[in-house]
Amino acid sequence: MELFTLILLLVIILFIGVPLLSSAIRIIREYERAVVFRLGRLVGAKGPGIVFIIPFIDQLLKVDLRIITVDVPKQEIITKDNVSVKVDAVIYYRAIDPVAAVTKVANYHYSVSLLGQTVLRDVLGQSELDELLQKRDELNKKISSILDELTMPWGIKITAVTLKSVELPEELMRAMAKQAEAERWRRARVIEAEGERQASQILGEAAKMYEEHPVALRLRELQTLIEIAREKALVVVTESSASPTGSMIGVYKALKEKEKTS
Repeated sequence: MELFTLILLLVIILFIGVPLLSSAIRIIREYERAVVFRLGRLVGAKGPGIVFIIPFIDQLLKVDLRIITVDVPKQEIITKDNVSVKVDAVIYYRAIDPVAAVTKVANYHYSVSLLGQTVLRDVLGQSELDELLQKRDELNKKISSILDELTMPWGIKITAVTLKSVELPEELMRAMAKQAEAERWRRARVIEAEGERQASQILGEAAKMYEEHPVALRLRELQTLIEIAREKALVVVTESSASPTGSMIGVYKALKEKEKTS
């Protein structure tokens, strides 16, 4: 009878004590902290490692200390110069005070997401379109600093905010494309005009040199004829090449006729 009672007591201990013991022992990972409440009153943050709690009396809430990413839904924003754009953003944050993250705000992840949408619309609504397209890094830092200041009492640290994409209206994109094309045409014409100015200046200097040295002009003419003569299908007749020979023949005939008459 005593043996039966001992076995029964052992079975009761196994069925009741083991579950109670397992529920009293919690393992907290390195990147987590456990916020413990005892009968509704805050005990503090514990971990990492093994944490002992009193079953049915203590309540344990885990807080992840790793960086968490919030994908802010696409926001339609009207900029300072009255342009409607759609902006996507990403917020990176982490909990630095587990107790504050649990006791100061009901759902810090949801709160950070909504707060990020509000601050994003406020900051970008005060910026012009050119700033949104060209000064994105400055806007990221500005939004991050404002969010960090607002979430610090919750025990949340904003590590970074990134504007992922900016969607412009189709009409505005076509206008910007025309503007960019016109700017390229303007640059091309300026470069072409600058090239003509430099070429005319060099040609003027060459003309002065040829005027001072006629032989150089003749040599240049012969060089040009040599280059043209490479095309065998062309026949080139120049006055300069025929005039000396004709003059000599004419002088010779005049001398002969003078001798006959005399």
